[in-house]
Amino acid sequence: MSSNIFRTKPINDLLKEASGEKSLKKVLGAFELTMLGVGAIIGTGIFVITGIAAADYSGPAIILSFVISGIACAFAALCYAELAAMVPIAGSAYTYGYAALGEVWAWIIGWDLLLEYIVGISAVAIGWSGYIMSLLSSIGITLPTSLTNAPDVPGGVINLPAIIIIVLISILLSMGAKESTVINNIIVIVKLVVIVLFIVLGVGHVKPANWHPFMPYGVGGVFKGAAIIFFAYIGFDAVSTAAEEVKNPQRDLPRGIIGSLIICTVLYIVVSAILTGMVPYIKFKGTSAPVAFALQQVGIGWGSALVSVGAVAGITSVLLVLMYGQTRVFFAMSRDGLLPKVFGEVDKKHGTPIKSTILVCIVTSLIAGFMPIGKVAELTNIGTLAAFVIVSAAVIVLRKKRPDIKRGFKCPGVPVTPVLAMLFCGYLMWELPVVTKWRFVIWLAIGLVIYFLYGKSHSTMNNEREERREVG
Repeated sequence: MSSNIFRTKPINDLLKEASGEKSLKKVLGAFELTMLGVGAIIGTGIFVITGIAAADYSGPAIILSFVISGIACAFAALCYAELAAMVPIAGSAYTYGYAALGEVWAWIIGWDLLLEYIVGISAVAIGWSGYIMSLLSSIGITLPTSLTNAPDVPGGVINLPAIIIIVLISILLSMGAKESTVINNIIVIVKLVVIVLFIVLGVGHVKPANWHPFMPYGVGGVFKGAAIIFFAYIGFDAVSTAAEEVKNPQRDLPRGIIGSLIICTVLYIVVSAILTGMVPYIKFKGTSAPVAFALQQVGIGWGSALVSVGAVAGITSVLLVLMYGQTRVFFAMSRDGLLPKVFGEVDKKHGTPIKSTILVCIVTSLIAGFMPIGKVAELTNIGTLAAFVIVSAAVIVLRKKRPDIKRGFKCPGVPVTPVLAMLFCGYLMWELPVVTKWRFVIWLAIGLVIYFLYGKSHSTMNNEREERREVG
């Protein structure tokens, strides 16, 4: 029986699910996928983390930190593109793990992704709340501390704005993937316009002297900075969670995944170079809005206010795509029986997993409204890196086990590219704080207990095997 935990799900069975009555509606193209990726990647990373990483880890060499993280993501993105085009099913890395490595590995990566998204959604919602409160106060509207902070803050009772934005996005996601992506496209265009405006305004205020010393914290600081700002790149993997809703997945998924990563990497490098050229890196210490801060420092106050609006738009789209990804992973695991099947049902009118969406809404609202996030947000980084490692391994395994399967996109340089992705991501995991690694291990241990107590026996594959035995 123990060998059953390593049973793989036939790719043909997965493809049948994508066309059955429990499948999601196919409405997305390459443009929507690219915008989903940009929507998820460009947000907290560019508007918040750039300043923290420059001041505390990399200095002006944050440019190199972004390049290193970008290279790690590029290798992983090529692996994702091959698997997404080959197995265009909801669930992303969870589904690929099921097809290539076996059920227990699929569970581990699915449980890992649930953590990544839950923590990410909650942390981003709290960040959104902070930005919106700042904007409201700038026009003379101040809400009571009791309604805008979790109980860990003196006088705080509930972070109501964080809960409200999660509920609103959940309602939007329930209406349909097409409707959600239309709103996402509008938000993404707004924040891209704001970023381009910052580049145009800021480039004339760059002083090369601010780039010296270029590497104040040494090479080690550059790599530590790369591990921290990896959070900025989280999102392109969420594109693959939309695979089942894509009209032409073999063509459009690779374009969406790789295209969004290229756009965002270029923007990150340009913005970080201009930021550290406008203002000495050490001045960013303690600021949570480095882009707006830099414009204030050079006397462009109106530009600073506009960037704050762009930051709210940016964080809103990140929240939308993270919640989209979370509901699709939960839906896929429930459809496979590893989680209660009721959450694997599809609403007939809207073609969306509404019950999964409602559950995700409740859980993340409670966390964002009542709990301090703090350093737990680093769990999002380690969870994503672990997912990238497993996806890269899956490419190598499936090339060996199923060379016959049609691949709409082939990752170049296999097995070298997947191995490099695993090495880069593994090293960045190593660079994260020890406490983050322990929390991750504890979360995985809890997950394995749930799998052996519930998931293994309720698995759709297990039930199908038992039925075949009874018929035989």
